[in-house]
Amino acid sequence: MNDAPQKQRLDKWLWHARFFKTRTLAAKVVSAGHVRVNADKVAKPAYAVGAGDVLTFAQARHIRVIRIETLGDRRGPAAEAQLLYSDLSAEQDNVPQNPRFEGKGRPTKRDRRNRDLSRGSALED
Repeated sequence: MNDAPQKQRLDKWLWHARFFKTRTLAAKVVSAGHVRVNADKVAKPAYAVGAGDVLTFAQARHIRVIRIETLGDRRGPAAEAQLLYSDLSAEQDNVPQNPRFEGKGRPTKRDRRNRDLSRGSALED
């Protein structure tokens, strides 16, 4: 029997786990050196990964830290893909991206009229 631990290409696993929309995109990210496996930078999409390996990579504006639980046979639905890994990333703060409106900005016509009236005595001189 084969006693060697099961391994899979890194780009293929990232695609199966639905971290990237296409396998080509996953391969580009790995080739650019933006993925770490067990804290070591990896530059080859064909790098073999297996259960227990920890991956660190950027996704959107967040750093993802993922432990591989099992290898995927296919790219299935999201619920199936989430069983392939456990997320070790720190919880992201829910900070709104856009500042909230604080009532500041352009004054209304009423505000401008009141301001002009209060300055009016100084303008008449």
